[in-house]
Amino acid sequence: MIEEGEDVSAFDSFSMEDAGGEKSKPAEDKKAGQEATMATEATDSESGTAPPEPKQEKPAAQESAAPESESSSGRLETALSREPNIAPAARKLALEKGVPISQIKGSGPGGRITKQDIEKYKPAASGAAPSPSAPAGAAAYEDTPASSMRKTIAARLTQSMNQNPHYFVASSVSVTKLLKLRAALNASADGKYKLSVNDFMIKALAVAARKVPAANSSWRESGSGEVVIRQHNTVDVSVAVATPIGLMTPIAKNAAGSGLETISAAIKDLGKRARDGKLKPEEYQGGTITISNMGMNTAVERFTAVINPPQACIVAVGAVKKVAVPREGEEEGFEWDEQIVLTGSFDHKVVDGAVGGEFMRELKNVLENPLGLML
Repeated sequence: MIEEGEDVSAFDSFSMEDAGGEKSKPAEDKKAGQEATMATEATDSESGTAPPEPKQEKPAAQESAAPESESSSGRLETALSREPNIAPAARKLALEKGVPISQIKGSGPGGRITKQDIEKYKPAASGAAPSPSAPAGAAAYEDTPASSMRKTIAARLTQSMNQNPHYFVASSVSVTKLLKLRAALNASADGKYKLSVNDFMIKALAVAARKVPAANSSWRESGSGEVVIRQHNTVDVSVAVATPIGLMTPIAKNAAGSGLETISAAIKDLGKRARDGKLKPEEYQGGTITISNMGMNTAVERFTAVINPPQACIVAVGAVKKVAVPREGEEEGFEWDEQIVLTGSFDHKVVDGAVGGEFMRELKNVLENPLGLML
């Protein structure tokens, strides 16, 4: 700082070198730098005033570049030219019969594969060729003829996906209270019954369907072309059960008007007879709403199910998971809550989006307040 009364002229001789900087370069260096900067600007090679550019010599490495390699595979071929020469009709026939085109030698002009070549084809071996990882002599796959039950399931579910405009609504539901109620009821049963989570789900589904009856409806088309939406007054819950011959849906009749003990006994009996193939048609045909529970598989957090026609709703149930939730009130921290993700699939022809959301809200409310199921 400059003291008052002193003259600034005292710092006239102060230089960058005094401040610790580099000593300034001579003026010649500055001029040379300006010339070098100007030299980096692009010059017009066609200008008569531009100096000729010095001829640069190529590095030795560039001069001794390796000669271009020659291809030993002949003319390059496109993907289309590498395809087998086959008539369109023969190609279609090969696809229908499952004949590998690459293993056929064409007998037509220019080696063209014909329909006769496809029809004359015979596989080299009766079984499939073993894969490198398969044991010696073992086939790489095994074909099992589809049973009539599997064909029926495939036809109905394909029809459902093609004709029913599905939409899905998922909801996370707390089942902590439900599990405590289940444990208390089973502890006081004296071996007369043993309630499962699925029994509570069936009962809750029926109660919610009574509160939102549009979800307990079906789309009906008569032979004369008349179309009606049938709203059912009773709730018959179809319960998806895996059996050796395929998925079956035995029905818990009038689930809304039945107690948990009655539902539990009925489901155990129906499930056993379904796996044994002893169900009567009226015990698995019909139903007004469906539940599909994969909660016994802890790897299944959530999934979506295909609607069981002509019904308009199916609810998919995932596994119980512990979830950390914030504590209510002034207490800080969190506590563990046991939750299930439910996913409802709805037929938009019958159930609008707002109605589907209302049904899921009622179902969530019933499950999170399970004492109401006792009424």
